[in-house]
Amino acid sequence: MLIVQDVDLTPNPQALKFFLNERLLVRETRNFKSKEEAQNDPLAKGIFEITGVVSVFYMDKFITIEKDPKASWGQIQRPFVDFIKNFDKSLIPPEKEITVSSEEETEMLRKINQILNQRVRPALAGDGGGLEVTAMEGFTVKIRYQGACGSCPSSIRGTLVAIENLLKREVNPAIEVVSADEY
Repeated sequence: MLIVQDVDLTPNPQALKFFLNERLLVRETRNFKSKEEAQNDPLAKGIFEITGVVSVFYMDKFITIEKDPKASWGQIQRPFVDFIKNFDKSLIPPEKEITVSSEEETEMLRKINQILNQRVRPALAGDGGGLEVTAMEGFTVKIRYQGACGSCPSSIRGTLVAIENLLKREVNPAIEVVSADEY
């Protein structure tokens, strides 16, 4: 069962970010600016049924809802929480399969290592550690922490997310970074 675990403000005063207990998507992001755009997505379509909702964005483990300035969050939040609790996650349309040619993968890996060498490895070295890219399969990059970073809890979670966000911005938004030790 999907459960809203937390709510966060966004820089947009008309939007709230709702954190869920389960992942909705692995690679994709989905953005809908109208009820019409959401017709083929049961999750977004259902959220648009709530009076006052003007846009829906979701990815990973969160959903951001933008409301009409005339609407109050009070009339949106409870119906949204109830909708999520009763929503069958299996109705979310499957993510598109993304294929990468070996040439694209090689070029992407070169760029990833360049960014890691410039922006990540020096900081890790300053803390007595490092990381190696152990594999790249499609858009999934597997890394292994080394030295002091290998057993540090913050490297295993926080740094992994930071590296993924950096690579999504700088290389390709479909990139996923995982710890090689978890697979």
